[in-house]
Amino acid sequence: MEKASKGGAAAKTSLGILVSLSAAHMLNDSMQSIISAVYPLIKEELALDFSQIGLIAFIYQISASIMQPLFGIYLDKRPNAWFLPAGLVFTMCGLLGIAFGGSFGCLAAAVFCSGIGSSILHPEASRITSLASGGRRAFAQSIFQVGGSAGFAFGPLLAAVFVTPYGIKNVSIFSALAVFAIVGLIPACKWYANYIKNSQTSEGVYEKKPPLKMSKTRICLILGILLALIFSKNIYTISISNYYTFYLMEKFSVSLETSQIFLFAFLFASALGTLLGGA
Repeated sequence: MEKASKGGAAAKTSLGILVSLSAAHMLNDSMQSIISAVYPLIKEELALDFSQIGLIAFIYQISASIMQPLFGIYLDKRPNAWFLPAGLVFTMCGLLGIAFGGSFGCLAAAVFCSGIGSSILHPEASRITSLASGGRRAFAQSIFQVGGSAGFAFGPLLAAVFVTPYGIKNVSIFSALAVFAIVGLIPACKWYANYIKNSQTSEGVYEKKPPLKMSKTRICLILGILLALIFSKNIYTISISNYYTFYLMEKFSVSLETSQIFLFAFLFASALGTLLGGA
């Protein structure tokens, strides 16, 4: 395994690190997408209405998406190789809370906890992906994102096979995926810990990269365009994934398992698009 050079990115693309991060991303996002896939089951077992399900979805998006930049800012200032496993522990605890909570309040706390796991994992794993790219950043990010997209697609399929026929408590079995992801991340965490150590000055201050040779206005414009693209894509993807199962069951009178398989097909198409156009 290659070591990062002092104060810089890895000299060569560390494919093993990228695969480790992509696999962890896949397992994490599989666990996250199981949540939206079992909304109809939650609605039935806890006797919730659609407004409560919408509120649960909103709470989850607040912790999983809106809070990501806050964790990103914190981790930029205090990089730590072991935040990735910590994020997966949050995801695991969230799934266990969904399985055994038994009330609306417990469910809201559980989805919030699970979302925190994503907010911790995504910015830090993206950073390590960039460092391990060896300059091939588009290639590295494509590998990382395909893992997440594929995992997000497989969540509903796993829910259809292992949860829906048996009840919401079976969501707990997927907490084992977090354990597998943590074990798989150990090489990447060690690699990143070595990078942080070698990137510190003699005074122990994390060495900063030189600023980009662009004006703040241009940087804000570029980030604004990217944010608009991401927002427009995610707002319809998340909206569809949250309510697609309900729509199919109501409009076409299909079973919950069948609707979850259709949700898998929709999300798998999104993963395929990431693979083909991610770079």
